[in-house]
Amino acid sequence: MSTDLQWLLIRKYNSFLVKKVPEGPIFSKEPGNLVNLHSHKYSGLANSKTIDIQSSESGLQITTRKSKTSPHAVRSARTTASVRNRSGGRRALGVVASVAKRGYRPDLRTAALGRSSALLAAQKEKKASLPKKVRGKKAAAFFG
Repeated sequence: MSTDLQWLLIRKYNSFLVKKVPEGPIFSKEPGNLVNLHSHKYSGLANSKTIDIQSSESGLQITTRKSKTSPHAVRSARTTASVRNRSGGRRALGVVASVAKRGYRPDLRTAALGRSSALLAAQKEKKASLPKKVRGKKAAAFFG
């Protein structure tokens, strides 16, 4: 079945649709959708080649679907690359960019880079803020 026909069938009715505002954008929670927008370009269900970037305890999981395999194959139809937490943002962005450079959906490169950098930023531990220093007249009154 072609991807265009699949999109026509699942476009209006699927379980991943999120319609919050009647006139606003329609979002989607489907796996493989990098920007969570409901459109044919980013759809993880209707496209034969998808890139899925998920956060896990060990780091980032970058999963791509092999286009030549059977649609019924589950495990063998996907390749997974993982990036550890401590390996840094440049390594993760390099792995994501290399997927697009090999010709595997180069139109999704910016979306994949944006999702991976957002997930890395969310995984970072926040630094503790320093207490404010008392200055000026308040400092003179406070210290002496």
